[in-house]
Amino acid sequence: MLTAAAVAVAIAVAAAACWFVVKDQLDKQAHTVLADAPADPIMLPPGLIDQNGTKQLPVACGTTPAQAQAQAEKEWPTNGGHGRYNRWPSELVSPSGSQVCLPFGSGSGIITTPGDLDAIGTNGFTVREGSFVDGNSALVRVSTVSVNNERWVLLTATSTQSIDDSLRQLALVLSCVALAGVAVAGVAGRVVARSALKPVDQLTDMVEHIARTEEVGTTIPVHGKDEIARLSTSFNSMSTALANSRERQTRLIADAGHELRTPLTSLRTNVDLLIRSDAQGRALPAETRARMLGNMKAQMQELTVLIGDLLQLSRPDTPNPEAVRTVVPFHETVGRALERGRLRGPSLVFETDVRPWYVHGDPAALERAVINLLDNAVKYSPPAGTIEVSLREGRLTVRDHGPGIPAEELPYVFDRFWRSPSSRQLPGSGLGLSIVAQTVQDTGGQVSLGPAPDGGPGAQAVVLLPGQPAEPR
Repeated sequence: MLTAAAVAVAIAVAAAACWFVVKDQLDKQAHTVLADAPADPIMLPPGLIDQNGTKQLPVACGTTPAQAQAQAEKEWPTNGGHGRYNRWPSELVSPSGSQVCLPFGSGSGIITTPGDLDAIGTNGFTVREGSFVDGNSALVRVSTVSVNNERWVLLTATSTQSIDDSLRQLALVLSCVALAGVAVAGVAGRVVARSALKPVDQLTDMVEHIARTEEVGTTIPVHGKDEIARLSTSFNSMSTALANSRERQTRLIADAGHELRTPLTSLRTNVDLLIRSDAQGRALPAETRARMLGNMKAQMQELTVLIGDLLQLSRPDTPNPEAVRTVVPFHETVGRALERGRLRGPSLVFETDVRPWYVHGDPAALERAVINLLDNAVKYSPPAGTIEVSLREGRLTVRDHGPGIPAEELPYVFDRFWRSPSSRQLPGSGLGLSIVAQTVQDTGGQVSLGPAPDGGPGAQAVVLLPGQPAEPR
């Protein structure tokens, strides 16, 4: 409909312009032809002679053009009152306007106007639009001639009926062409719109299907490189991202349930044993009871750590632009994490080289990430082992001298709940390195974990954070 309306307006404007151009050209042509008509009448009324005093031809006169026309029809009935037509129908009007004369053969009388008498006192001629007595339109030249030493008004006319007929026919043709053009444009616009919007219909159907069935991950075919193709590509990316998000969510719930089941089962077993011993009146030995309570406390601590890790990972994978970020002296954050690391590994040796570095980020999250790296190094270091910690130009390295990580396990170290088969007997939930990766990503940095660079035992974690060595002002 919009296409048809636009085409209709365009065709209407073009048709109107064409009509007015043709009319203007025909009017100019008629004015030129009338301007070239003879300036003197070829016939004069009885008793009136021309300036040479020789010609006197028959005329029919009256007080109005209609009366003059009737007189001409009366005097020359065999010729319908017109006699022999001249090329230029003429009419003479007396200075007072009381007498109108039609020369023999001049044709139909010309309707006079009050302004025609104003030409008596002027030279040259003017051209106006007018009409004949029979009602046909005409273009009238108004000039003056000398008759019996008086200035009479001479009206010379040419019919414009053919021009009016031509303009009417042109208007009819343009109207038909315009209507046909609008109809064709409407049909073509509908075909083109349906063809162009077919991918949008497919996209709409797919969105409605996903909304109805919640089957995320469904994609639609992409054709071409236009805006519709870009929209389809964006939709496919969004659908795939939703599917991946749901998969991660499902895996997170399953893994969290699995990790929570073990300490909860152990807690339930110990609690049931304590309740049964009290119910049966058979108290457990003090040593056994203390050991069970210690195990329950450790399991509660493990649950607390796991729940904290889950809360940390419940944040979006992408950085939150609305999160409060401040300038963090990262070297001080590393220093506080080292103090806690020494408490957790009192027998270990920490070799440190920490230099000033300031970053923009979340202070608590960054400290948690560094602590997780140090906890991982402490966990896998041998007794009395060495942990090397270095911070230079925004590059933090944490290297232990433990068993290291097999090459086939390196791609999974930052996955949530992933734990090496050789370390499943050690405490932990498998979420520490995932938290490190997410925090570093939110800060705009990079993290990697691999074998020691010198080929020796152990593993080395490297964190690169953007920042500067001096505190920004």
